[in-house]
Amino acid sequence: MNSFEEVFEEVKNYCLEHETIPVVAINTWINPLKPVSFDGNDAVFSIQTDFQKKIVEKYIPALSEAFSSVLGFEVNIIVNIESDAPEEIHIPTDAELEQKHAELEQKYKFANYDYTFDTFIEGRSNEFALACSKSVAKNCGEKSVQGYNPLFIHGPSGMGKTHLITAIANEVRKNHPDFNIVYVTSETFGSDLVNALNNGLISDFHDKYRNADILLIDDIQFFSGKERMQEEFFHTFYKLHQEGHQIVITSDRPPKELLTLEERLRTRFEGGLMADISAPDYETRLAIINRKSELLDLKMPSEVSEFMANRLKSNIRQLEGAVVRLKALNHFAGSPITISMAQSVIRDVLTDEQPIPITVEKIIAEVSNVYGISPDDIRSNKRNSNISIARKVAIYVVRAVVDMPLQVIGTEFGSRDHSTIVYSINSLKSAMEKDAALKNLVDDIIKDIQDKSKN
Repeated sequence: MNSFEEVFEEVKNYCLEHETIPVVAINTWINPLKPVSFDGNDAVFSIQTDFQKKIVEKYIPALSEAFSSVLGFEVNIIVNIESDAPEEIHIPTDAELEQKHAELEQKYKFANYDYTFDTFIEGRSNEFALACSKSVAKNCGEKSVQGYNPLFIHGPSGMGKTHLITAIANEVRKNHPDFNIVYVTSETFGSDLVNALNNGLISDFHDKYRNADILLIDDIQFFSGKERMQEEFFHTFYKLHQEGHQIVITSDRPPKELLTLEERLRTRFEGGLMADISAPDYETRLAIINRKSELLDLKMPSEVSEFMANRLKSNIRQLEGAVVRLKALNHFAGSPITISMAQSVIRDVLTDEQPIPITVEKIIAEVSNVYGISPDDIRSNKRNSNISIARKVAIYVVRAVVDMPLQVIGTEFGSRDHSTIVYSINSLKSAMEKDAALKNLVDDIIKDIQDKSKN
């Protein structure tokens, strides 16, 4: 090793290999240290702010151990401050730092774009969907736009579908303040229907949805397998369409892939205009990062934004989350944004986007919702046809998705024995081989459960 800088690199590698300092701490707090001089046993570093120094001091014991292992003798670590910041400041405790971080995240949680067309970042992956959305919003209610009715926007989660459908609603509201605009998710539609049925208010439900000047439904894929919801939506759709009222729908899949959606609904969706949104290309990702940085008043170096755009490719939500985290990190570090900071943020964002664990309870709840029965019915010993098939579906899905041991599955389903679980799985497999509709329904249930775990 020919220089202090090379020694310091070895020290950091030692800390990483022996896990005495976390990777995030190395990137955020240790990398900003600048080696100044190594005289005798004194290793002198400089750093920009007093706040950074106070954090680094927590890691000096680990750094000292690393220096000793690398060089074979003890080293006295000295950290000086480059800036003229006051020496006398309060040193936050770990609890205070955690609280400040939470407060900062809350402050920027709402620093989002207004969902308008002006704030939508256009790129090759979404330009057609954007053009269709603008046309629908501009001409809503006019006969000339009937070829765009319904407008069906589809694409994976996090690509901007909700932004577009909300922008349509906002634009129509601005141009037609007298219009009755109904914008809901498919789950809200289902919840409204259940409440109406339970409380004898179905006429109120019909008044709300069938008298809309424009109806916007987000995430229609969750209608799959729910017969009563599809029945009600079909009649709502038919009435609005016949009267020339605009309908806008989003989904994570095109209609032909919504296999357990009624054929009469799929054909009507396909009879309008379909527009897909795919993952943003590099230029669009870069524009999104820069726009979000401006919104947060974050001075983002071009090399950092380019680094992030090259590595975060999945969706828009991921990109915006990374910029918000970088703002928080920059606030606490008190130093210019670096690629090392961006690396730390990217790891955090990717970790946060790991799927939510799928539990037996979630599976049973989803299946019971599809079949219109209670989770207790599925776990019970009731033997009527509807409950029995729902129970077999739930057992099959648990085995397919969670891959639990058969004995544990039996315990989860009312302490049923191993042979009963095997019979249920094999019986459903046989039934699916003979009944394509049943197979499609089970496949859709599995996909919906897996999709929900990612959101």
